[in-house]
Formats: sequence, structure tokens, C-alpha cells
Amino acid sequence: MSTHIPPHEAPCKPWGFRTLAVHAGQSPDTSTGAIAPPIVATSAFAYDDFEAGERRFNGEAPGYVYSRFANPTVAAFERKMAALEGGETAVGFASGMAAISASLLGLLKAGDVVACVGTLYGGTDGVMRSLLPRLGVTVRHFRTVDALRAGLDAGTRIVYVETPSNPTLEVMDLAQVAQIARQAGAISIADNTFSTPYLTRPLALGMDVVVHSATKFISGHGDATGGVAVGRAELLGPIRAAGMGQLGGCLSPHEAVMLLRGLKTLPLRVEAACTNAEALARWLQAQPAVARVYYPGLATHPGHGVAAQQMRRFGAILSLDLRGGRAAARQFLDGLRIVTQAVSVGDVDSLACHPASTTHHSMPEPVRLDNGVSDALVRMSVGIEDCDDLLADVAQALARGWSQCLAHALAVCCGEWLAPVPRVAPLVAQHEKIKALDLFTRPRRLA
Repeated sequence: MSTHIPPHEAPCKPWGFRTLAVHAGQSPDTSTGAIAPPIVATSAFAYDDFEAGERRFNGEAPGYVYSRFANPTVAAFERKMAALEGGETAVGFASGMAAISASLLGLLKAGDVVACVGTLYGGTDGVMRSLLPRLGVTVRHFRTVDALRAGLDAGTRIVYVETPSNPTLEVMDLAQVAQIARQAGAISIADNTFSTPYLTRPLALGMDVVVHSATKFISGHGDATGGVAVGRAELLGPIRAAGMGQLGGCLSPHEAVMLLRGLKTLPLRVEAACTNAEALARWLQAQPAVARVYYPGLATHPGHGVAAQQMRRFGAILSLDLRGGRAAARQFLDGLRIVTQAVSVGDVDSLACHPASTTHHSMPEPVRLDNGVSDALVRMSVGIEDCDDLLADVAQALARGWSQCLAHALAVCCGEWLAPVPRVAPLVAQHEKIKALDLFTRPRRLA
């Protein structure tokens, strides 16, 4: 069972999230007094005698036996995650996909049905479309919560959702999804990676299990890989057995201590990143070079109302469709100087990628397009840099990409599409002429 607070002290009132992030699940080491959790770097644990070993392995006596099954450092991370998500217990994994796969495989058998709602991360979509069907599991896909309500069969075993979704930032009403699943007798699982427990607590909204790629916001610094599942012990038991006993996707104690460190600053990092993302989304929405901005914090977002109800703030990830398609996306991404091209999210560094050619490249094109992942789509994970610097970097990259498209458009109009590159290049360099066209609303310096 999880210990949500240090055992030596019980608070007189429930702790706030920031206090939980710092103190939950850990206390000074009893043997050394170390404040930071010790890294227990061992593969196996000794037991006193034959009988003691037998009792530990059959579950009659507490204690650690082998780090693939459980480890003290990993257990501290699990306790903290359980406290932050408001769950009974948690299981740490080597990656987010290990957590997702173990949660599904631990709770499913041949003949079961899984219902997915909305757009999914490419890796998760691969499990749903490729792996599970090979194991005799039927997977049904629903675009919306209303479609789920209308079409969910009573024999469905799991309802799976991620919100906000990757990469189109769809927002699903978790309370409704949980209710629909419960009425059908199904287990509900929510991927809370993009939102984090600081912004959304799916268990409090009725979901049964929460999964994370801990590599993302939980780590926050791009230096650790991990995953976690949180929920009731009766559900997490089979998930641990599958993930550790059969699949072996255990979290390293070295990674666990990095994730513990990251969790201590999670609310501070997410607050700063949300502020930047909100400013950037509003600015991008006004740019003619941008066809559409996907961000729950915009009033024009179809899930804005739901997000306002179930999220503390609107998150640090946004996506945008650029006019000019794949070429414009390439020019924009290659023009960024502060923002780094990379496929992860949730770092203190701002990151950007082209999902169609990276995170969702293995998704069948018709499915990818149906889920809104076009060749023009760029995903941005907004970090904690100075907002003015981010706005300036995005503005110059957007201008660079748009000027390239404008140059080609002008060349076509003039019948010079086949002209040598040197004849087109001067058009790109005419910054003042482009500026005179008033194509961009330049970011104002923030107070």
C-alpha cells in the first residue's frame, strides 16, 4: 500500500499540491539522515534464511527480493506519484509505452474489446492497431465522446483516452468518459501525460487508471526516461504482474531518483510554461501565415469549455497548421533558433516537431489525416524561457518560412517557376518589402 506522506509526520490538514510535490512519499533516510532519496543500486536483496526467502516470494512477509519486481528508490517515486494523482498505489515503468502496454496487457485477454476515444499518440495507436489485434483483442475507435456514448458495447473491457490528445490537443470530458465506461462495466484508462496531475486529476473525475510518460513533464529536464500507472490496488496488481513479472519493463532506480527530483518542481515549471504557451497561442492565432492554432486555452478551441472545467490551466503544448503545407512546416522548423527540433514534450527547453514525419509517421496516412495530423501541422512544447525571446524566435522563423512561400508564389504568378534559384533568392531577402505588406503582427515587448 502507498504511503502518501512521510511516515514520521501526519499533516493537520490536507497538503497543497506544491507541498505534496516536495514531501509526499519520502522522508529522511533512517540509517543516514539523507534528505534526498538514496539510489538503491542493486539487482537482488538478501534475506536471512531459507524460510525468510520463501515467505517473501510467496507474499507472506514484506521485503524486497529483486529490483525487477520492486526497488526502494522506485517505490519512493511510486508513492509520490500516487499522492499527486490521488490514487491508492502506483507502478513505475521504464518508459511511458511500457506503462501503457502493461496496463493494457495486464487487464486484457483474448476476446476482449477496447474502445479508444479521439486521437492517440503514435506509439499507443500502434499498440491498438497492430499488437492487440494479433493477441485476439478487438479495438474500436471513436472520434468523440458522443460517438462513444452511442456506440459502446456492454461487453467492452477497457475504454482508453488521452487528453489533451497528441498532437491535435483535443480535449475529452473525462467525467463523461468515466461514466460511460462505468455504465458499460468497462475499466477506464486516461493518459495524463500532456496535462500532468498538476493541471488535471483524472481519478478524481472518475477514471480508474492513469498512465504517464514520466519522461515528459514529470522529469521536466530531458534527462530521464520512465513511465507510471496510478490507480486502485486491485487494478494495479495485474498491471505490475504483467509489466514486471512477464514483460520486465521495470524502472531503474537511477531514473527514479531523477524523476523524483523533477516532481519537486513540477508545479513551478508547469505554471511558467503555461503562461508562455498562452501568450504564444494568442499571438500565433493572429498571424496570416498560420491557418489554425490548436490550444485549449483559446476560446475558439472546441474543447475550451471542458478544459476550463477539468484543467487548472490550459497546458504548455500547442500545435499549429501552417499555410503552405509541408514546405512551410520545414522552413519554419529549420528557422527556429531558441526552440529546439525534438520529438519530446514537457522539458524546460521549448521543443518543436513535425508529427507527420516523426511521432505519427508509422500511422496509416488516411488514419493520420482523419485524426487531423496533416503535413502542415507543427507541434510545440513550450518551455520556461523568457516569453519575449520565444515570441521573437517564433516570429522570425515564421517570417522566414512565409517569405519562402511568398517568393515561390510570386515566381509562379510571374511565370518564373522554373527560374534558377538565384533569381528567386533576392525576393526572400527583401525583408522590408515583406514587412511593408503587413503580413505579420509583430510581438509587443511584454512589461
